[in-house]
Amino acid sequence: MRLELLVFCGLQGAGKTTYYRKRYLTTHAYVSKDALPSARDKDKRQGALIEEALRRGRSVVVDNTNATPECRAPLVALAKRHGARAVALYFEAAVRPCLARNASRSGRGRVPDVAIFATAKRLVPPSLDEGFDEVRRHVDPALSR
Repeated sequence: MRLELLVFCGLQGAGKTTYYRKRYLTTHAYVSKDALPSARDKDKRQGALIEEALRRGRSVVVDNTNATPECRAPLVALAKRHGARAVALYFEAAVRPCLARNASRSGRGRVPDVAIFATAKRLVPPSLDEGFDEVRRHVDPALSR
């Protein structure tokens, strides 16, 4: 399998982390700003972790909201710099089910509801025009009900 940087995009509570655990736990390194609570510059630290994994020949999942093309651009550039495929995985989900899943969380896993609404307002689905080699979609089962 070719080296890839898989960029998860979607609302908090859309199932991104669960999807990682089910599909990529053994094949991809995991990088999330949520796992860097005390980092001073989370973007810089995230970039360093991604760079280190790619340099070692390990594919990476970046599990953040990655809501806009501007926040995804450095990730695409990082993938290209290391000869990795840049793949976006867009988690299509409605706000209400995300709020419900978030409400069932506790501690650091739970975000304020306002964060989900704010992300929903600025969320732009990823596209090939951003430089991704592939864009995939995962549709929340709650949308088909």
